[in-house]
Amino acid sequence: MIYSKIIGTGGYLPPMVFTNADWEKRVDTSDAWIVERTGIHSRHIASEAETASSMAVNAALSALAQAGIEAATLQMIIVATGTPEFVFPATACLVQKKLGITTDCIAFDVQAACTGFIYALSIADQYIKSGTIQRALIIGSELMSRLIDWSDRNTCVLFGDGAGAVILEASNEPGILSTELYSQGSFDELLTIENMQMGDHTSTNPQLTQVQNHNRPLDQMYPFIKMQGQKVFKIAVTKLGEMVQKSLQKHQLSVQDIDWFIPHQANIRIIKATADKLGIPMERVVCTVATHSNTSSASIPLALDVAVREGRIQRGQRLLFEAFGGGLTWGSALVKY
Repeated sequence: MIYSKIIGTGGYLPPMVFTNADWEKRVDTSDAWIVERTGIHSRHIASEAETASSMAVNAALSALAQAGIEAATLQMIIVATGTPEFVFPATACLVQKKLGITTDCIAFDVQAACTGFIYALSIADQYIKSGTIQRALIIGSELMSRLIDWSDRNTCVLFGDGAGAVILEASNEPGILSTELYSQGSFDELLTIENMQMGDHTSTNPQLTQVQNHNRPLDQMYPFIKMQGQKVFKIAVTKLGEMVQKSLQKHQLSVQDIDWFIPHQANIRIIKATADKLGIPMERVVCTVATHSNTSSASIPLALDVAVREGRIQRGQRLLFEAFGGGLTWGSALVKY
């Protein structure tokens, strides 16, 4: 049987760090309020010159170096992002160009909000298991700071920027054991970005108006995230718990068989509630939300890369990824690293 094996991980975080003290200067909030409700102490914010593709390339180069392979050997690139430079060409095509890949290589984007990395991982896994390709690069890259209302204290403190990457390779040894993907469009209004309808001429393309200028005037010309936090929290904890139990039962495993739980880094409350519901102690949860904040589709590969490079995650261990995002979408991946 052919498996998809993770042979390299990489991550990139913009140099600029925005602390809770910085938010105290902008909105009616405090470090204590933010930490208590989210577990976040700081987040990375991209510079004006940075883009989804530039961050993705940095994460990709890190993963390639760790795997010890050349970019030219990649046969597929999938970028999960909700913050691309352009509608088209795809961010993945820009990454392909910047990596200097001129050989045959499939490249496209996936947009499933915070679950995007799991969706992309699942797609690449199917291509490898079918024998269509041998090696794939999967990246989550997000510039969430350009989609927040910097005057809304309930959402602005939650998000940051960054990119994470993994390289998959065909192997006879177990790797990705299974993935679970779900969506429910009837919950679309619970987590959305307003003022970005195609053809709506009152909306402005954020890349053209340089909304990364954090002192911009706030008006209805800019898109921003709107979230019904309590409803999202309740649905997320319920759906994620059900999904993970289904995944474990499929392989006749229990939570005790999972070495590391690597959830989407939305906020500490959802992470703890989900871990408690599953019976997984926090000592076996990879948690980077305190310094990364919510980087959407980049959060799982970033957290994975941190734990791998710190030596916590070892070869042969079982990992469980899970994510929940706008759509609503949710998904999981059971992986033997």
